[in-house]
Amino acid sequence: MTMWAANTAHIVFSVKLAPVMRKVRQGLVPITLLLVGFAPFSQAHSMPGSVLSGAAARDEARTPEILRDGISLDEAVRRAEAQYNAKVVRTDVQDEDGRKVYVLKLLSEDGRVITVRIDAATGRMR
Repeated sequence: MTMWAANTAHIVFSVKLAPVMRKVRQGLVPITLLLVGFAPFSQAHSMPGSVLSGAAARDEARTPEILRDGISLDEAVRRAEAQYNAKVVRTDVQDEDGRKVYVLKLLSEDGRVITVRIDAATGRMR
């Protein structure tokens, strides 16, 4: 008899909880999908990066082509063309002793070919 009473109590308990559990599941599925949908955004937000404020933020906003570790290839081309009053006809990026170096070939108005090496980290021309 005790077994029958326990089963009956379980069935009555299950029947009363079934609608409640259905509502809980219906609420959990959308919330779970919502959280899974936002997971990539939260990971991207927590990725390490430079935090700029004040003058550094304004400088970066004005000159986006300058990288944190030096100058870009586009900036190197602009500097070389202005320095030598010539057009860049070929570019190459080389690794010299662990440092990135831009090798630019310029053609002057009188037909001379000028080779310029620019350190990407410092912007110094050689």
